Amino acid sequence: MVNILLIGNGAREHALAEALVRSSEKPRLFACMKANNPGLAALAERTLIGPYHDLAAIVAFAREGRCEFAVVGPEDPLSRGVVDALAAAGIPGVGPTRSLARLETSKSFTRDLCAKYAIPGNVAYRVFTSLDGVAAFLETLPGVVLKPDGLTGGKGVLVQGDHFETRAEALALIRDILAEHPSVTVEERLEGEEFSLQCLCDGRTVVATPPVQDHKRRFADDRGPNTGGMGSYSVADHLLPFLTPADVAAGLAITERVAEAIHRETGEYYRGVMYGGFMATSDGVRLLEYNARFGDPEAMNILPLLETDFVAVCRAVIAGTLDTLPIRFAKRATVCKYVVPKGYGLPKDHPDARSTSARIEVGDVGAARLYHSSVDQRPDGLYMTTSRAIGVVGIADDLARAEAIAERAVGAIRGPVDHRSDIGTAPLIAKRVSHMRALRGK
Repeated sequence: MVNILLIGNGAREHALAEALVRSSEKPRLFACMKANNPGLAALAERTLIGPYHDLAAIVAFAREGRCEFAVVGPEDPLSRGVVDALAAAGIPGVGPTRSLARLETSKSFTRDLCAKYAIPGNVAYRVFTSLDGVAAFLETLPGVVLKPDGLTGGKGVLVQGDHFETRAEALALIRDILAEHPSVTVEERLEGEEFSLQCLCDGRTVVATPPVQDHKRRFADDRGPNTGGMGSYSVADHLLPFLTPADVAAGLAITERVAEAIHRETGEYYRGVMYGGFMATSDGVRLLEYNARFGDPEAMNILPLLETDFVAVCRAVIAGTLDTLPIRFAKRATVCKYVVPKGYGLPKDHPDARSTSARIEVGDVGAARLYHSSVDQRPDGLYMTTSRAIGVVGIADDLARAEAIAERAVGAIRGPVDHRSDIGTAPLIAKRVSHMRALRGK
């Protein structure tokens, strides 16, 4: 029987655990979590609760469990070098080394890599470590995006028109960013529709999973502050309604070029997930950023559709044999809606802020799948924390039915909770399609 170490404690890791235990090999999971996820813990043989910076404890836990390999879910342990530490102990990992995790942890590393190797899809940008030259560069851009170097939990990107209006405001924000981060990447703002293309990579071969669209804004109709992601959807034809097959092919081609460039630049093969955030524009597909792991919530759309044995996929990533393994996904639609505390994303003095520590009850969710995220299982029930609580996923032959399954299930979760009811609905998707048609002149 194979023993597998799984690192992480969110809904993404709950989905990873579910995919692993579906394997015909019936693996035993050893879950390393910084907080106790009850859904994940129920699937695990043993659990270790502790911080991700304690690499010695993680390695010891993996050794005690005689784990064959590790699957790393979140970016935090990747950025701390957990894959390096495990490899030194003879335990390979599905996830990049600390050096290669810079694909996510350093926006400047990725932009510079794409520029050096002339990879398509890059944007006009400059990296600044001080305010010298910033004002002049801002004047050359029709619109501005600011990206701090380092991890920001998916909430650090600041976009002109959404988070600030004027170049003077941009300059002030850059000053604040540089007070906390070593550098800031200043980029041109693009106009288009975003999509997530999560790719499996063994360093030589890159395999795309079905594209997904995430919804960062807190409230319906894309209003409110950015979050870690309020939900996402995928479509049965493995496209998105506003994308063409050429758009997806372009995203995959860019990722293949990036994987090759990483090896040429560092001498290391990237083994793990390369999750590209792309934008379809009137000028083709452009690269927004990369993450060095599956997305959250996007993993919940994709992993339940995976028909190939996930343990075999992990082994192929580690061994560099992805080209020999047919990877298949079911032709079904998915809609993920995150249940969050009413106070999620709101100021601490807001009346709903107290909801972030409230108890919730889960009723009959029908055919939906539930993935626990930031919740605390206590003797008297399930409690929320300050972040997203439960990912609710509907899966069906078409998008309308998948959305209805997810929406009905959300209604069965009682307490001071909220969600975005518009994710996966026809009106919101029609807006995306209309937007792209206008940009493409169709």
